[in-house]
Amino acid sequence: MQINAAQRPNTEALARDLTELMDRYFIHPVTTVSNSAEGAFNDGLPLDRDRVGPLTIGDKNIDIVLVRIIDPQAGPIWLISSETLAQIPALRKSIGETWVERFMPKALVSYTLFENSLALWIVWAGLIGIPLFLLWLLSGIFMFVVRTTIRDTARRRVVDSWYVALRWPLILFLTPIVQLASIPFLGFSFRFRIVNAQFIAIWLVAALAWLLCRLLTPTFRHARIMVQRRGYGGTTSLMVLGERVLKVIIALGAIFAILKVAGIDTTTALAGVGIGGVAVALGAQKSVENLLGGIFLLTDKALAVGDTCFISNRVGTVEDITLRSVRLRTQEQTLLSIPAGVLSQANIENFATRDKMLLQTTLRLRYGTTAEQLKAVLDGIRVCSRSTQNLNSRLPAFDWLTLAFTPSSSNSSPTY
Repeated sequence: MQINAAQRPNTEALARDLTELMDRYFIHPVTTVSNSAEGAFNDGLPLDRDRVGPLTIGDKNIDIVLVRIIDPQAGPIWLISSETLAQIPALRKSIGETWVERFMPKALVSYTLFENSLALWIVWAGLIGIPLFLLWLLSGIFMFVVRTTIRDTARRRVVDSWYVALRWPLILFLTPIVQLASIPFLGFSFRFRIVNAQFIAIWLVAALAWLLCRLLTPTFRHARIMVQRRGYGGTTSLMVLGERVLKVIIALGAIFAILKVAGIDTTTALAGVGIGGVAVALGAQKSVENLLGGIFLLTDKALAVGDTCFISNRVGTVEDITLRSVRLRTQEQTLLSIPAGVLSQANIENFATRDKMLLQTTLRLRYGTTAEQLKAVLDGIRVCSRSTQNLNSRLPAFDWLTLAFTPSSSNSSPTY
């Protein structure tokens, strides 16, 4: 504080009263205070002046004016101006009781714990528990009303899946917003509000990341169903991989945001991640190779979930394509995990991509087969071919017929 000679005997009282005024009446976000060493340049004040606040006392707004001086030891520093300190005694008389002090028991108000009364700590816990319960109750009522208005079973199942996925992440995202908006009006200490704002910011970042990840799951599931109906199996697998990559990006973004809120220099952390990424890439070349191999497999549409393939001398159905490997359910019902890097350099035979199947049948007739017998065989083949096509028009007709005569002296009827 910039103390003059008249204010020097009352330094402690001025500091205590100013702290109480800021605790009660500074209701604006902490982010409104400039964190620049030079102060704000667009406030209309001289360069060596800045303001904090205002303090809202009744219908009055009082600014806390700061002045920058050159300290012989510390250099340029900001002090609370003596003009502002001169108003403190008069403003102190206008301090009234908060509703917490009026309605909570005096024993709870008088007992102090970490700069706040026990009554305020109870209110702080209530500002988390009560909104949490009310949002849970309202979400249940809203879902009950929605389900009663939907008659279609399929649509109701879709709504239920979205409700289960988003209910708790959305509740946990809205609860701290209610708490953060109420805190400034209850008389909590200014320093506690700064710490609480950081805590709530971390909570919001984590809840938002969880909400986005849970939102991606039903969104991609619905998109995969739409793609599968159009017959794009490879796109479905690529969407599965894309969903996982997006979730990893969201998680990393949330971690860096939390570090930023906690006051850690993320620039240094990012540089460390870059250096660590190079080291990890050199030490885990196979893992990086598998990751890129999986992406290339999906972008080339060589494989898709549900395809029957011949890979590594094994025949099976693709059950899952992860960031590292492809999981193949073999004919023996075992689960075979094949690294994607190996698949990117291996021969893959995909049976699901064929539009027809080669059916080549060799009927072996004896040399003694007569013309009438051969004609009967051909007529039988034509009848079988026509009946098969009538059952399923997708099956192709016989492309050719190979007659192989085996030496025999018998003139008996041919076997086919």
